[in-house]
Amino acid sequence: MKFLTMSDFDFNGKKVLLRVDLNSPVINGKIRLNDRIAEHAKTIKELVNKKAKVAILAHQGRPGKEDFLDLRQHAKMLTKLTGKKIRYVDDLYGNEAINKIKNMKSGEAVLLKNVRSSKLEMLALSPKRHSASDFVKTLTPLFDFFIQDAFSVCHRSHASVVGFAYAMPSIAGRVLEKELKSLEKIKKIGKATYILGGAKPEEDLALLKHASKNKILTAGTFCLFCLSAANCNLGKENEILDKNIVKSLKMFMKKSNLFMPIDFVDEDGKEVELSDLPTDKLIFDIGRKTIDRYKKIIKSSKAIFLKGPVGKYEEKKFQFGTKEIFKAVADSKAFSVVGGGNTVDAINRFRIPKNRFSHVSLGGGALISYVIGKKLPGLEVLKKWTE
Repeated sequence: MKFLTMSDFDFNGKKVLLRVDLNSPVINGKIRLNDRIAEHAKTIKELVNKKAKVAILAHQGRPGKEDFLDLRQHAKMLTKLTGKKIRYVDDLYGNEAINKIKNMKSGEAVLLKNVRSSKLEMLALSPKRHSASDFVKTLTPLFDFFIQDAFSVCHRSHASVVGFAYAMPSIAGRVLEKELKSLEKIKKIGKATYILGGAKPEEDLALLKHASKNKILTAGTFCLFCLSAANCNLGKENEILDKNIVKSLKMFMKKSNLFMPIDFVDEDGKEVELSDLPTDKLIFDIGRKTIDRYKKIIKSSKAIFLKGPVGKYEEKKFQFGTKEIFKAVADSKAFSVVGGGNTVDAINRFRIPKNRFSHVSLGGGALISYVIGKKLPGLEVLKKWTE
């Protein structure tokens, strides 16, 4: 997919509206630094160094939730990361925001109020209808360019994602550009090994449907659904598995090149063989035989897509599987794309250098949607400017 990028323009003195994703975990009212904030800070710094006048749009949490905060803390964090003063404006498109934008000097940046403070933001409307909203119509005339840098929100048809991109010349930012280049590369390599874990079996099922001709190593919660669909009596796990997902999986089991665990670690930390099932214990990790089997497949792979931890990695006695599989991917010669919030958290927890993976995606739902071939509204509207 071809887009205009930041390399195509001179930003000196130009006013830029930049959409980033600063959404952060919140603990006791304090935001935590994450990879998205750190990466978007690089885009902001580049624009400021190129003497652009930058107004930043971002969100934090959802209205009514505990993590729905203003962006003051984010502005301070961006100031620290960029080494440039990022001023917070407690207004989105009212007089205060308009005056701040109009009076910006080259090389300055402001962070506007949480976009989700506007009721217009999260309406699921078409780009054209969003472009006609007061929010978009008020800000659009103040800028020369819109830059979409937040791949992680491109699956949403929200005002800040599609409205501005429809209404004014629009460009892919550095984070978005990097994401798309890596995801396109793994497509071009051809057959890949998919490692599907984590605790969101619906996403794994969607990926399974898309990648059925590839090698698929199942782990995490997903492998339990697969085993159940293969008529394996797990025991206690059977009581909590979603029967609809199991039923859907049965349709794809025979059509897929699927690998399932042959041993496990139960809730007591005890190794359990497949032949020992059913068990009255919950299963929290894959076993050593499965790990060795999966590592051999990983070593011979040309491309790898890794989504989700393989066990309950947050607890020490269930970390071995995730640590070993992630290190095997990092050590492999394959082109590797890894993604998902818990995936990145596990990489950080086990101190595996991120540069040992070909690409660490910052996308969540957007990543899954893109990989399975869905059209992302935030990307589709950018194409308008290359046609």
